[in-house]
Amino acid sequence: MSAGVWALLIAVAAALLGGAVWKAGQGKARERNGGQNMTELLPDALKQRLADGPDAKVTLLQLSTTFCAPCRHTRVLLADFAQRTGGVRHVEVDLTDHPEWSTPLRVHTTPTTLVLNAAGDELFRIKGVPHRDNLATALQPHLA
Repeated sequence: MSAGVWALLIAVAAALLGGAVWKAGQGKARERNGGQNMTELLPDALKQRLADGPDAKVTLLQLSTTFCAPCRHTRVLLADFAQRTGGVRHVEVDLTDHPEWSTPLRVHTTPTTLVLNAAGDELFRIKGVPHRDNLATALQPHLA
């Protein structure tokens, strides 16, 4: 085989491996270092929006963008999950309207869901469309 064919095979293998690694991390709860209090990082308008909502033990703060197809799927899943689970509420923020919020919140892909307790501490975050069972398992200790 020629060097070009080998280079192509290596590139395809690297792309498949990279895609598998990326896919493995999507939709799973990832603990944050030390459960940072997010209220210090949240813009005032978002703090007010979170404060105006009903009291809940856990808030699923979904960060989306307008033309993101997985964001629409995440919205439906999280809204249904919050409706069916006591002590949980869902709030969606469109970063298309507020791109400056992505840097302080350390959100670089959408959808990203920040899971916050009542004090505003980040319990964990989920990049991509959450897996319902994984979300329920991760939330169990925080809802007891």
